[in-house]
Amino acid sequence: MDNSSVIGILSFIIVILFFLLAAFLLTVKTSKKLSNQLLATFLIITAIDITAFFYHNFITLPPSIEMFRIQISNFKDPLLFLYILSVIYSDFKLKAKHLFHLSLWLICIIILFPNFFLGNKEFQIDFLSKYHGNEVFESKIIGSITKIAEVIYIIAEIYYIARYRKLLLENYTSKEAFYNYKWLKQLIIFILLGQLLTFIKGFVRDTEDADILFVNILRIILLSFGIVFSFWLVLKALLSPKLFRGVDVNLKLSKEIAATEKTINEIEGNEQTNTLKAYMAEEEPFLDPSLTVQSLAEKIELPSRELSVLINQGLGLHFFDFVNGYRIEKAMSILKDPSKSKFTVLEILYEVGFNSKSSFNTAFKKYTGMTPTAFRKTQ
Repeated sequence: MDNSSVIGILSFIIVILFFLLAAFLLTVKTSKKLSNQLLATFLIITAIDITAFFYHNFITLPPSIEMFRIQISNFKDPLLFLYILSVIYSDFKLKAKHLFHLSLWLICIIILFPNFFLGNKEFQIDFLSKYHGNEVFESKIIGSITKIAEVIYIIAEIYYIARYRKLLLENYTSKEAFYNYKWLKQLIIFILLGQLLTFIKGFVRDTEDADILFVNILRIILLSFGIVFSFWLVLKALLSPKLFRGVDVNLKLSKEIAATEKTINEIEGNEQTNTLKAYMAEEEPFLDPSLTVQSLAEKIELPSRELSVLINQGLGLHFFDFVNGYRIEKAMSILKDPSKSKFTVLEILYEVGFNSKSSFNTAFKKYTGMTPTAFRKTQ
C-alpha cells in the first residue's frame, strides 16, 4: 500500500469519526446545547476540510464549489474560540457582535472574487491548480492573513482559559468546579499540537525542492494524530456526557473589580478581615465542600465582590487556597489527635471539606511539605 492510499484511508476514518461525534453532540440531551452545537459545527467543518485527501476519488466538484470548500476552513478558529467561551460562561449566548468572526472568511472571498469567481470554468480550474501550488498572489495573501488570524485566535483562547482558571481559584473550592477548565486545557493542548504539526508539514511542503515522500510521511503523522484526537474526543463524549458547566459571564477577577470600584479603606478592610477570620474559625464554613465566594459572602453578610477583593487582593490569596488552608489546619489537628488515630486519611479528607483524595494530598503537601500519612507518622 503506497503513502497516498494510507493518507486516503486515515483521512476517511477521521471524517467518519468527526461526523459521528458531531451527530452525537447535536442529538444528546443537555442544558448546554449551544456548546455542543458549536463543537459539532467545528468538527463538521474540520471534516469537510480533511475530505480534500480523498473526495476527488469519488466525485469532481465544480471549481467554484471547491474554492468554497477550501475557504470554509476559515471558520474553524472562530468556532473553536466561541466554543471555548460557551464552555467558560454558563450564560453565554451568540449575539450580533459575534458576526465579526465571519470577517476572515469574507475577506478571503473578496480577495478571490475578481480573479477567480468572475472567471470562466477553464480559468478557474487553472487558477485552482496554481492556488494549491501557492503560485498566485491571492494564495500568498490569504495564507498570510489566515496564519496571522490563527495566531491571534490561539492567543485569545489561551488568555480566556488562563483567566477562567483564575476565576475558579478566586470563587470556588470544589474539584468539580475545575472540571471544565481541565477539559479546555487538554483540548487546547491537542489543538496546538495539531496546528504545530500542520505548520511543520506546510513549511516542508512549501520549501524549494520539497521531498514529496517526506511531505507524505508528515501528512500520515498528522492524520495519525487526528485519529488519536478523534478517539480522545469520543471517549470524552462517552465518559463525560454531562459536559458542560461554566461560570457567570459577568463574573470578574478581583483585580478587575478593585480597578473599577472603590477600594476598601484600611480600617474597614481590617474590620472585615477580622470578621471573616473569626467566622471561619468559629463556624467552620469550609467544611462544606461546595463553598463558594458567593455562599460565604451571604453567610457573613458582605457583598461577594467585596469579599473577593478582600481575600484575593487584601490577603493575597486565591479563595481556593484561602479555604483549603483552613481545611488543612483542621486535618492537621485531627491527625495530631491521639483519640482519632483510627480515622483513615479518606475519612479525614471528607470530614474537613475535601471530596477527592488527590486534591487533598496535593493541598496538604503544598501547605505542609509532606503527605498526610507522613505528617501523622511525625506526631
